[in-house]
This record gives sequence, structure tokens and C-alpha cells, in this order.
Amino acid sequence: MIVMLIDSYPYFIFDGNAAEAIVFYKTILNAKNIDITYFRDLPEDPDFIIPDEAKDLVMNASFELPNGGLFMFSDNFPGMPFSIGEQISTTLIFDNEEETRHVFKQLSEDGNILMELQETFWSPLYGNVIDRYGNQWQVSTELKNQ
Repeated sequence: MIVMLIDSYPYFIFDGNAAEAIVFYKTILNAKNIDITYFRDLPEDPDFIIPDEAKDLVMNASFELPNGGLFMFSDNFPGMPFSIGEQISTTLIFDNEEETRHVFKQLSEDGNILMELQETFWSPLYGNVIDRYGNQWQVSTELKNQ
């Protein structure tokens, strides 16, 4: 199988101070904001109520570097484990679900699946895994415009 990777970028996870860090890094790196979504912006789900302490935290944000590179950011959801040194993951975006499944399966071997592959509102297929070497990966299929 030939893997057709569309994009990849670092994903930085913070413990409640992502918004502050984004401003800091954006200034230093002369970057421009692309988007920011807070947990309060999630689609309503009666099975998953966002706690008040999470509503103003960053669910997902991105900015573009002057060279066109992309950095992604989020806050850790309250109650989820957070350890300094484990707060950076690499995101891999694929063109189709077959490639996403293939790479996720290989990264999962002897690793620890944090989120099984599943449909999300931002991707038809997304999963999160720590590989056998301790590196965290977010593996996703590109959302096609309907």
C-alpha cells in the first residue's frame, strides 16, 4: 500500500493556558491565526454535557507560520491526565479512510490507543494513539466538502 499523506503538523496540548500560549507563540513566530474553537462551541450532545470549567478552554486552534507551516493547539480536557513532556503529538491527515486505518493499525501495534478510530464532527475517521516508542499520534481522514 502506498500511503498518501495530505498533511502533518505538531499538535501542542496545554493544561488550561492554551489561549495565552497561542498569543505568545504567535507573536514570537510572526504567525497568523487561522481558527480557534472553544469547548463551549461543540455541537450540543445530551450524552456529553460540557462542564462549566471546560467551556472557556481551547478545544482546537491553529495558526500559520510565515513559511506556510501549521501549528495546532488545545487545552487538556478537565479530568484527563496531563504530564509535562507528553503534551506534544503529531497529526497525520490522509486522503481516505483506508489509508487512515492502515497507518493507525501500524502505529497501534504494541502501543496504547487513546481514542479508537471513529467518526467525529471534524473528520469521517479520527483516532489517537501512543506508539510503542511513547510518541502520540492523531490520525485523521480529511473532511471532504459536501
